Amino acid sequence: MPTTRQPEVLWAQRSEKVYLTISLPDAKDVVLKTEPQGIFSFSAIAHGESFSFTLELFDSILPEGSKTKTKVGSRNIICSIQKDKKCWWKRLLKSEEKHPYIKVDWNKWCDEDEESDDDFDDGENDESEGDDGMLYLPDLEKLGGK
Repeated sequence: MPTTRQPEVLWAQRSEKVYLTISLPDAKDVVLKTEPQGIFSFSAIAHGESFSFTLELFDSILPEGSKTKTKVGSRNIICSIQKDKKCWWKRLLKSEEKHPYIKVDWNKWCDEDEESDDDFDDGENDESEGDDGMLYLPDLEKLGGK
């Protein structure tokens, strides 16, 4: 049975959203799933290897407000996860356990008192702005992760 690896995950937040950037170049068969109680699951194949993880997020989320942006041949899969309640989480995960593959995304990070919707840049530097080009996760699931 093949082993599953965990890609590097960078995270940042705003009062209404959590941003996850999954670093996995040339990912195929990407499957993302969110559940209201704060469960986020990911799996994909890259360069013939399986990658997957499941995170129990700090608080509940709204799956219907969650989006992902993925481009064929890109290095990252960018996810925007809608929080159930507008608030700042003291950490990403419910548990205080450290995960070596999860790191703070300092490029997207802002402090609570500096929050502005204009601050978020998804790092792709293309002509799309805001949520253009983002797929809602339920829509991605209907597409079979393609």
